[in-house]
Amino acid sequence: MRFSVRVKPNAKHDAVGGDYAGALIVAVRAPAVEGRANEAVRKVLAAELGVRARDVLVVQGERGRDKIIELAVVPDTAGERIQALRRQ
Repeated sequence: MRFSVRVKPNAKHDAVGGDYAGALIVAVRAPAVEGRANEAVRKVLAAELGVRARDVLVVQGERGRDKIIELAVVPDTAGERIQALRRQ
């Protein structure tokens, strides 16, 4: 399963929720330096979706705010959960 996210690095706290032009907004405390924000995005999304961080892959946009995320293992409720997070 693939979906798009919009990353907000250097946020006050890690959070997932909201919609930006059809992409799920993911705020992370980590700076956008040396892949730290990407790693934080993987961990935050994994916690929200109930999967392991290693099963969350950044397949496009490693150096930008807009990314395509792929779940290697897709829980049954992943699609519903992502839609619910976009509506927050």
